[in-house]
Amino acid sequence: MAQLQVELVSVEEKIWTGDAEMVVARTTEGELGVLPGHAPLLGQLAEPGQVRIKLAGGEQLSYEVTGGFLSVTGSGVTVLAESATPVDASATH
Repeated sequence: MAQLQVELVSVEEKIWTGDAEMVVARTTEGELGVLPGHAPLLGQLAEPGQVRIKLAGGEQLSYEVTGGFLSVTGSGVTVLAESATPVDASATH
């Protein structure tokens, strides 16, 4: 399967970068799933929000985000958030 180049960046630091199969984020327009080949767009992240990065092999990374934007271009996805905090996967079970 094709991969997306993903960058999750907060105001203070680069949180995560790498290849993913899909990115899901909640914008002010609703929840958005981005797959490789998605049309370019710029969306404002909803607050409170969560960004989920789905990796090859089924692993998923989740981050609580506040403020910011989601940018989709031909080269990948950039999430620029005011802050991003990893969600503890064990806390959701």
